[in-house]
Amino acid sequence: MRIQDYSLSRRSFLALGASALSGCSRSLHTVKSPDQAPPPFQYEEISSQAGLRYAWRVPGPRPLNILETIGNGCAFLDFNRDGNLDILLVGPKPALFLGDGNGRFTDVTKEVGLHLLQGHFLGCAVGDFDNDGYPDIYLTAYRGGVLLHNEKGKNLINVSHDAGIPPQPWGTSAAWVQLDPASPHLDLIVGNYVQFGPHHGPNLCNFNGVLGGCGPRYYSPIFPVLFKNRGGGAFQYEPLPRTALSGKTLGIACADFNQTGRQSIALANDEMPANLLIQRAHGFQDEAASAGMALNAQGRSYAGMGVDWGDYDNDGWLDLVVGTFDHEPKSVFHNQNGSFTDVSMPLGIGEKTLPYITFGCKWLDADNDGWLDLVLANGHVQDTIAQVDHALSYREPTLFFHNQQGTHFQEVSGIASTAFTRPIVGRGLAVGDFDNDGRLDVLIVDSEGTPLLMHNTTRNQNHWFRAKLKGVHSNLDGLGALLTLTAGDKTLLRHCATDGSYMSASDARVHFGLGSYQGPLTLQVRWPSGVKTTHHNLKPDAETLIAEQA
Repeated sequence: MRIQDYSLSRRSFLALGASALSGCSRSLHTVKSPDQAPPPFQYEEISSQAGLRYAWRVPGPRPLNILETIGNGCAFLDFNRDGNLDILLVGPKPALFLGDGNGRFTDVTKEVGLHLLQGHFLGCAVGDFDNDGYPDIYLTAYRGGVLLHNEKGKNLINVSHDAGIPPQPWGTSAAWVQLDPASPHLDLIVGNYVQFGPHHGPNLCNFNGVLGGCGPRYYSPIFPVLFKNRGGGAFQYEPLPRTALSGKTLGIACADFNQTGRQSIALANDEMPANLLIQRAHGFQDEAASAGMALNAQGRSYAGMGVDWGDYDNDGWLDLVVGTFDHEPKSVFHNQNGSFTDVSMPLGIGEKTLPYITFGCKWLDADNDGWLDLVLANGHVQDTIAQVDHALSYREPTLFFHNQQGTHFQEVSGIASTAFTRPIVGRGLAVGDFDNDGRLDVLIVDSEGTPLLMHNTTRNQNHWFRAKLKGVHSNLDGLGALLTLTAGDKTLLRHCATDGSYMSASDARVHFGLGSYQGPLTLQVRWPSGVKTTHHNLKPDAETLIAEQA
């Protein structure tokens, strides 16, 4: 066993110093008092009664190394196109559960052939790469990775070799994205982490006499890879400019954030400057530094993990949230016409999140009031951290923030559900409406436990609208589209995506909360192809199929 003395490392210093920070108590989740206003939204954990029989376990001796604590992902997807969301749980033995739309899930892992897969699987990306109407799956892995073609909702076939997608050294998050407006096909970008193994750096580090997993600085970076979809099930490797990449990528989220008509790629990198890959005339350029999101508000590289796009203040521009390490504010980069400012602290998110390590993160309108809320899945990366600092723990609570009309966020985890306060090794997180009741549900990975299926049980008078896109010149699900909804005096921007968060995939349908408004709606869609369509007199409290037109 190779052991590195880590006593003077940055992560060890931060862990030892976190307990001394003012305002950094470990007991941050809200407790409801008798005279407190009712919670803005409520959730109930139902994984057991829903039929999700699955558990993640880390075999072997302790303490755990960096590979053993990297965690896993999950997904909401409509695998068989019956209109009901299904659930994919990723681990050494991936599992698929079909949903009935009423909160019950049936394990069909063997029926679809997932049980035949072998590998150290970690995360997933969901997208219909051949536009046949059924979502396909890419599973990331340590020294592996497979592309699974969905055979009309009946089974999954490993087509990696024929597609030209080779195994990766350490695949983490991945994303499907239509990079060419003139092509309706989805391309695939796969993040890679670090060089790890018997001949690459220490296995464990010494934290002032306590052994634990080493941080990423002791390992050389590996870089993301891009595979362009040539149609007919074939992909071609396309080199990304190495000078534009930091490596050690853990999170990927794609969007047309600057509204140029082309998709850009945000890469969250672990203790390395973030990357923002923008398509220019001569290929991709990294413009994270000039855009203001390569570093955090303190001007330092942050331990980027999960990442997600969403317009939290309804100003018509997509903002970016990035999950980070403890003693680092979880960055919220406000988008001002294509340039970014880290506003985590003034929004009230920064201080509340300082003690935690955030992996999964998603914007969602949990109470349908028209403002995007924020949920964060947390867990430490060292299973022995409590021996280093008694104020820290390996298992951490989930944090949920309620959006106060774009100016401030209130942490409401404990009053939203006691399950959010349950200490877990939080990693992957996905969002989707599995029972089609117009309220967004949440799926969370506990990488040393069982999944948390959080059912949204909020009872209020708020209304909603959901768009299911159908591309013609664009990819079939419209991934990458920008949707602007006019609801009375409100204008809301949302985007169509399955990526974001951490090694996970969310519902491709686009959800809008409308608050008290229940009149006719107007929706404008800017499709990835560049086509713009406008749809009038849409009805609230319903899902509507929105088709791209010539």
